[in-house]
Amino acid sequence: MFLLFTALLIVLFYLINRAYKNTKDIVINRISINQSHHGNTSVLNILQLSDMHLENISITPDELHDKLKNEEIDLIALTGDFLDRKRTIPKLIPYLKVLNKLNIKYGIYAVFGNHDYVLRNDDLYQLKDELEKYGCVVLQNKNKVISVDGKTVNIIGIDDYSTGRSDLGASYSNIENGTNLVITHDPNVVLDMTNYQFDYLMAGHFHGGQICYPKAYHLVKMGKLIKMNMIKGMHIQDGKPFYINEGLGQTGVNIRIGSRPEITLHQLSLPPAANHESSLPAI
Repeated sequence: MFLLFTALLIVLFYLINRAYKNTKDIVINRISINQSHHGNTSVLNILQLSDMHLENISITPDELHDKLKNEEIDLIALTGDFLDRKRTIPKLIPYLKVLNKLNIKYGIYAVFGNHDYVLRNDDLYQLKDELEKYGCVVLQNKNKVISVDGKTVNIIGIDDYSTGRSDLGASYSNIENGTNLVITHDPNVVLDMTNYQFDYLMAGHFHGGQICYPKAYHLVKMGKLIKMNMIKGMHIQDGKPFYINEGLGQTGVNIRIGSRPEITLHQLSLPPAANHESSLPAI
């Protein structure tokens, strides 16, 4: 019996250690969108980082910089769940400094996720202040217009859907005719966006299951997309493309089974301005 118990402990230790090592096996996914456009096409190179969960992250700021320093990046999208404890806020700063070293052309844009909203009042304001201090535009149901080679791009930030903070009308308020790039945390919001045009949407939230063996059964309460088997990668809803990032950090315990931490580099082709249909919401 003692030998059996010892053997089980050894196997359990091995499995846990292996699951922890998986958190260091960072995957860089490269996604191309709208490559069918022809003519005077511009390309927007977007770095997406999601679900950093700084309480449980296995990549250091220096390691992140080494992975990204030679990449061509025009814009950074941070799609929520930075942390959920006030004492972790200082840990965010070195990562923000790294992002500022990348010489981004069009800025850094951020939305909050459900874990960020565990912070209350002054603590949440402190998180927002730190993000803005290091050049991040925090979009809580707001949008920002940029010009890429003379083409209008609306960066639309939809606040967290899972905590009931999304306001689509406010997010799309006064947008201009152009390409609609949406950043949000919970991808389930796409199911309510039939009448809101977007050319591409980036989200996170599901961690690709994080512990996904044999399937991510524990995600069943996290929205309808789970039942539709949409928990990571590229998908289409109402003819519109959206991407679910597996996240860079972990929540709960710092292990991964059947999933890997993800850095995503999106290459979004922008159509010639004259050929682009109206981007206003069809309401």
